[in-house]
Amino acid sequence: MRQPVLIDNVEHHDLKYISGHAPAFGDSVNQAPVFPTEFADIQREYPIFFRRDDKNNFYAVALLGLDKDENLFLDGTEWNARYIPAMIARGPFLIGFKSEEIDGETRREPMIHADITHPRFSRTEGEPLFLPHGGNAPRLERIARTLRTIHTGAEVMPVMFSAFEAAGLLAPIEVDIRLDETTAYKIPDLFGISAEALSGLKGETLQSLNQSGFLALAFQVMSSLGNMSKIIELKNRKRGAGL
Repeated sequence: MRQPVLIDNVEHHDLKYISGHAPAFGDSVNQAPVFPTEFADIQREYPIFFRRDDKNNFYAVALLGLDKDENLFLDGTEWNARYIPAMIARGPFLIGFKSEEIDGETRREPMIHADITHPRFSRTEGEPLFLPHGGNAPRLERIARTLRTIHTGAEVMPVMFSAFEAAGLLAPIEVDIRLDETTAYKIPDLFGISAEALSGLKGETLQSLNQSGFLALAFQVMSSLGNMSKIIELKNRKRGAGL
């Protein structure tokens, strides 16, 4: 993403957003980062796994495909799922911060920024970002909700993983898929929720996880693994079509 700029209804009054999905928009990815604030929606469609970044911190991903740059949910200009991960749905938008003096106190206020050179933007086609009199159009309102999902989820994420680690819930997961005698996939460096540790929670640990809402998130992650059968089905369908 190039240097993002603050989106405003004066300079960008005629800016339009091209919807739909395509590789040109960056949708050909086999994994997407996801956040606790969307686990309830994600777990209905995609398997959720955990990975470590280069600083050894955990983060969550939704598995979308098995090969590099493969999104099995992408079909032409359609995304065949009831929910699209927020990091994909946000497109070229992101939250930036502006320092403002409020009641004698300097505060960092979140503002919507975007890379307006992105191919999703046009001055001639697509959905408007602003209404004729300057208010946010429905598309920009949806983007704002998506950005809030990401922003709030990013704040919750480290607290959630600290709680999972303290409760001994995190465990390596081996994903080893064999489609036929010559085609197999092994995805390394994945973690998930230990079913044994989850079922063995007791006392204060169980109560604390439940009160914080993290227990529900742990069950959602566990439940999401049932979607691996969907990934395999979509992959076999794609292979059968010779794609």
